[in-house]
Amino acid sequence: MMKKGSLVLRGGRIIDPATDTDMKTDLHIENGEIFPFSLSIHPTVIDVSGLIITPGLVDIHSHLFATGGNPASWVGDLSVNPDCFSFRSGVTTMVDAGSSGWRNYDLFHATVIERAKTRVFAMLNVSAWGMVNLGAEQRLSDMIDTNEIESFFRWKPNNIVGIKTAHYEGHGWEPVERAVQLGDKAGLPVMVDFGYFVKERPYWQLVTEKLRKGDISTHCFRSTVPITDEEGKLYPYLTQARERGVFFDLGHGAGSFDFRRAAPAIEQEFYPDSISTDLHADSMNGAMMDMPNVISKLLALGMPLDEAILRSTYIPACMIGHSELGNFSVGAPADVAVWNIRHSADEKYGKKFGFKDNYGGRVYGTERLECELTLKGGEVVWDRNARSVPESVPTDAGIREGEVIVRPAGSGAKAP
Repeated sequence: MMKKGSLVLRGGRIIDPATDTDMKTDLHIENGEIFPFSLSIHPTVIDVSGLIITPGLVDIHSHLFATGGNPASWVGDLSVNPDCFSFRSGVTTMVDAGSSGWRNYDLFHATVIERAKTRVFAMLNVSAWGMVNLGAEQRLSDMIDTNEIESFFRWKPNNIVGIKTAHYEGHGWEPVERAVQLGDKAGLPVMVDFGYFVKERPYWQLVTEKLRKGDISTHCFRSTVPITDEEGKLYPYLTQARERGVFFDLGHGAGSFDFRRAAPAIEQEFYPDSISTDLHADSMNGAMMDMPNVISKLLALGMPLDEAILRSTYIPACMIGHSELGNFSVGAPADVAVWNIRHSADEKYGKKFGFKDNYGGRVYGTERLECELTLKGGEVVWDRNARSVPESVPTDAGIREGEVIVRPAGSGAKAP
């Protein structure tokens, strides 16, 4: 991997909505940070002509507590290793959305967060043992209380960026109310996976009354979320909630994205504030796949590219209190994703890219994002087409005409 230093990405189109940038220009990186020009007389140059350069993606809904070998558990086999899925998808920052609770966060931090090359944050589950199983999230007696949270946050590291509650099947608001109390105490936003709908807990009441400014409703295009009325018009409560400062997160997952909800919302420019995957073992090989696929799916529904980038980078970074990420401001960490936009191969026969939702729906689009290059802190961590390798002429005998093999000096095999 290319180490930090003076680096220039040359010839690409930079799209960074946070700094209102959309132009063909070079991106300069110095010692892992964005810089306005090169300090070195001879910087390392990577040619990215014809490609799009964006800040590294920020995925605020994933499940990464892959430890212990527990079957059918997000504290175990259902979670995934972050480094296996992040960089190849242009993602440099991931947030684990409540897999751990206060009783097992230490294990998560030691076995995943500290070991990952990906920047990993966590939302602490209001349930003491997190998402070890669905039953654990039903036990109101096992929810963390305000005294415990104060003690917990006096010595915990700053990797925790929110409080999460999910999958509750009861008839009351207790987990949401407790999460909000903890959020107040800790000064953190709350993310709610609304779980199961019952008449005593209508969705509109969650986002217009229960959640605070800065709190997050995830799975906003789930099939059971009321989006439009009988005439196809967006329900007013959604814009009212957004005006209150409540955020809507996509959280695609294995069962939480429905074209029948997403298409009319996007058509009426009600975009999710944050585009996220809800990455886990059940979603990675299904309709969700990865962040580039989710973004491409939204482009197929009509979301503009700059909006999709904004809602995959800077807005989610701000939602978790890390506005230094997801943008190319001078001095920002040089987290970078470089993209090839593939276009439909054969317009004559109408060949297009197909995308599916979690409910048997399918749409077609003419564009698909593909990650060519990813940098984290100025270091190349994903390079699909070896763009970061300097060109050279091989000296090895026996190379067929037309081949170019690039090797570091002195790396060739020697005869015994």
